[in-house]
Amino acid sequence: MREYVVIFEWASANYSAYVPDLPGCISTGKTLEETENNIKEAIELYIDTLRDDGQLIPEPSLKAKTISVEA
Repeated sequence: MREYVVIFEWASANYSAYVPDLPGCISTGKTLEETENNIKEAIELYIDTLRDDGQLIPEPSLKAKTISVEA
């Protein structure tokens, strides 16, 4: 089991998501929940494609945490 950091962004009319450790692994959705489901599927397909092509699967290298500040 691997855990990859996923970045979610609001893009005016929908959400987008990408995985910095998996170049080109991106997805979108109308809601955050839909986008999360879509990027999970995209990650699984990305890894399946790497396996099928005999390529190494990148190890997760990023950690993320939110930090609260007074603003």
